[in-house]
Amino acid sequence: MVLSWKNTENALPFYKRNAPLRGSTDTLYQPNNGNFLKEVELVAQFDPVPKEHIAKVQGGASHTSYLGNIIQNELIDCISERVVECMVTEIRQSKYFSIILDCTPDLSHKEQLSVIIRIVAAEGTAQIKEYFMGFLEAEQTTGEGLSTLILKKLKELNIPFEDCRGQSYDNGANMKGKNKGVQARLLQLNPRALFVPCGAHTVNLVVCDAAKSSSDATGYFGYLQKLFNLFSASTQRWSTLKKHVDITLKSWADTRWESRINSVEVVRFQAAKVRDALLEVRASTADPAIKIEAQALAEEVGSYRFSICTVVWYDILRKVQTVNKLLQSQCMHLDVAVDILKKAETSLVSYRDTGFVDAQTSAKEVCEEMNVEAALKQKRLRTTKRQFSYEASDESITDALKKMDYSFFNVVVDVAIESLRERTGMMSDVAKKFSVLISFPDLPASELEKQAKYLCNTLTSGDQAA
Repeated sequence: MVLSWKNTENALPFYKRNAPLRGSTDTLYQPNNGNFLKEVELVAQFDPVPKEHIAKVQGGASHTSYLGNIIQNELIDCISERVVECMVTEIRQSKYFSIILDCTPDLSHKEQLSVIIRIVAAEGTAQIKEYFMGFLEAEQTTGEGLSTLILKKLKELNIPFEDCRGQSYDNGANMKGKNKGVQARLLQLNPRALFVPCGAHTVNLVVCDAAKSSSDATGYFGYLQKLFNLFSASTQRWSTLKKHVDITLKSWADTRWESRINSVEVVRFQAAKVRDALLEVRASTADPAIKIEAQALAEEVGSYRFSICTVVWYDILRKVQTVNKLLQSQCMHLDVAVDILKKAETSLVSYRDTGFVDAQTSAKEVCEEMNVEAALKQKRLRTTKRQFSYEASDESITDALKKMDYSFFNVVVDVAIESLRERTGMMSDVAKKFSVLISFPDLPASELEKQAKYLCNTLTSGDQAA
């Protein structure tokens, strides 16, 4: 059957396929009655049984239509139960599995724990499969609360936790904590459920740790968010921004890690244009509050301190983002991932020695483009009262650049290095345990036996072995 645009109302309405299963009306042959009733209407064109049923419903002969919201919800539940049943069957056939958990708040401000189970399907050609088992509402986000929640879910699905051989989460303290985190509590119950840090979160949370390490760091991203809020709150101001810049401002999102480098990129390479847009907003607006805010942000964007922070953050984020993209590759090997993380750590260590001097040079070029003075304003230094007579007074750091080097650059880079080093160590431990599976074709017999025994001991608990 060939359909034209003229008879789409009588056939499959292709242009309405974004409608939900249930629409805003429960009446047949209405434009907004949803996908379910639209499918019933379509089937009725070719099947006499539903056609006759629909005719009775429309004629008022039948009071029970089986087309309302209750039956729709029952159908969804039936399909959901059947899908979950099939997934659980395949998981139990594969026996061993890993769990992947992540928490995120929804629009109703409730914490939702997503549960994913990964298996190696053994039928035919072995292949890795991941099954999304649903969301769990987490009333308590502590390690104890989350571990209890996932164990309860596995018990309901009749999936024995004793067969779990891996767990992977983000790097939040409640998840990865060595003492009271989810991974520690689950390891107490099953020592063979080895913790593997999430590759995608591993590098990005390095930036989060660094961003919280210094008041200059947190204040800097606060200014970026204020910039976005100022322009995005008005279509006219957004048009003013787009008139000046080639890349628009991006918001700093807590759940989208890539937004960090996107939010910095525009002020790194188009700071002068952003400042011109702010000055135009200040001159054109009649709102005194907007005028004051635009003036304050223009002064901040044009400051030498802001330019240095921008260059430093962009350099760190660029290094981190490159590694992040590589780690998210589907064909990434564990030993290669460890090597990439070690090189990233080495790169940051090297950057610590010369990065601040290079950032000053780049920041001066940005200030010259904006025609502003490349100088830091000296902040007033507060003195503290000495408590004991034998204490010597701390030496004040009078040079503003030196103070920024110590209190901002060194702190941020050191925290990033330490955070990356911690995650590299966790990934290296995993690679060491499974090294025999990575390089066994090249190992001599004695080393092969040694590493095989090491892996066997890792996967053995008491009298039970994997």
